[in-house]
Amino acid sequence: MCGSSRGDCRRRRSVRFDRRPGCRAGQALPGGATSLQELHGDWRVACVQQDSKKVCALSQQQTNKDTGQLLLAIELQAVSADRVEGTLILPFGLALERPITFEMNGAPTASVLRVRTCLPVGCLVSLSLDPATITAMRKGTTLTIRATADDGQGALFTISLNGFAGALDRVSALGR
Repeated sequence: MCGSSRGDCRRRRSVRFDRRPGCRAGQALPGGATSLQELHGDWRVACVQQDSKKVCALSQQQTNKDTGQLLLAIELQAVSADRVEGTLILPFGLALERPITFEMNGAPTASVLRVRTCLPVGCLVSLSLDPATITAMRKGTTLTIRATADDGQGALFTISLNGFAGALDRVSALGR
């Protein structure tokens, strides 16, 4: 079985030629690597080999330049050709009962989201992007996230979409 011996398929240079049961083309990362990181514009692509499974995601983080504190993070995985899921991490201080909405290049999208929970890293929002949102993100330049601060004031967060299309394509290709 693939992954069951010292010479398993994930350690072979030419995985596509390994005909043992359970080893299939595309199972290992390029060059037999156990992890991979690339930059695509403002997006980072990261993959790790866990046993005989690859886990790949695209992400972006924004930090305070002075303190290094995380302000916002988004991580997405290509679940299928037309479905992307992930997590958005927003800072503390938001009105948790109020909805969070997306705008693409200034135009509102149909997405209305809620904070799932808050952890020491920040407040987590589950994302499930439909084909229309993915297409808009591929063509867009900026994703704006509108939330409400605990004091009732609006809170805006922007995510650059520079490199998003290439990063998503790469994650999809590596995930095969």
